[in-house]
Amino acid sequence: MGTPDFAVPCLQKLAEEKYNIVAVVTQPDRPKGRKKQLTPPPVKEAALKLGIPVLQPEKLKRNGTEDILAYEPDLIVTAAFGQILPKEIIEYPKYGCINVHASLLPAYRGGAPIHKAIIDGQQETGVTIMYMVEKLDAGDILSQVRVTIEESDNVGTMHDKLSKAGARLLVETIPKLISGEIQPVPQDEARVTYAWNIQRKDERLDWTKSARQLFNQVRGLNPWPVAYTEVDGQVMKVWEAYVLQEDGKGAEEPGTILSVAPEGIDVQTGEGVLRLTRIQPAGKKAMAVADYVRGSASVASGMCFATGSGDE
Repeated sequence: MGTPDFAVPCLQKLAEEKYNIVAVVTQPDRPKGRKKQLTPPPVKEAALKLGIPVLQPEKLKRNGTEDILAYEPDLIVTAAFGQILPKEIIEYPKYGCINVHASLLPAYRGGAPIHKAIIDGQQETGVTIMYMVEKLDAGDILSQVRVTIEESDNVGTMHDKLSKAGARLLVETIPKLISGEIQPVPQDEARVTYAWNIQRKDERLDWTKSARQLFNQVRGLNPWPVAYTEVDGQVMKVWEAYVLQEDGKGAEEPGTILSVAPEGIDVQTGEGVLRLTRIQPAGKKAMAVADYVRGSASVASGMCFATGSGDE
């Protein structure tokens, strides 16, 4: 049971290991792109290539439960499925219902664990395989693997690393689970943190924060949904940046553009200087700042990006 790209390696790895995958459950096809063309989820596409039956219930709590249980599954694996599972499904399989989650639980329960780990400046995250329970990401832990977050990583690169690590961990865990080798470990509720889905306010750069915090926010939102700022009432997305100067408040106000050059747009922050290297001006495609400067750059040194958070 899974929906986005993150879940595809898990499905493929189970197929490679010759498990009898009796069915795949995923979200319904959704309109996508400017033309709103009905598009199947990545997991459905992968399942059809493997010749596996696909179920796409709109809401499991209203329909679909009987169809799933009709397959009499011994084990259910979920990975970024996107719906809460009813108790009947969780409790049915002989070996339980297990979930592949992209964090080191109990840290970062919820829908955006990869984003949040990077935004928070963590140097390490990982994948947890746990039993499913009705409470969000709260089941007993079966296995974990740690994955380093490099300075050069963003959400896209970590997504790929974690999806592959999760698939490997899954096929290592299942035989031990079936043989009874694994002793499930309850999560420490005192250490629980949450990673709720990203909202628009989380995407806005607050220049009163430090250059390091803003750098982590930019890479923690790349390639989706992408950080943004505002200048002269126009939105500018910021795809890539790096810390040019780690500390120092400077003489200028936070958000002040110190220089505009092919190397980047240097911006004073609450602590240090951030250099923007890839941006997306309003109504245009993402581009390197070098290309922006060669074209019709609409910002100049002395101008100021709007400060404040998205809560305003």
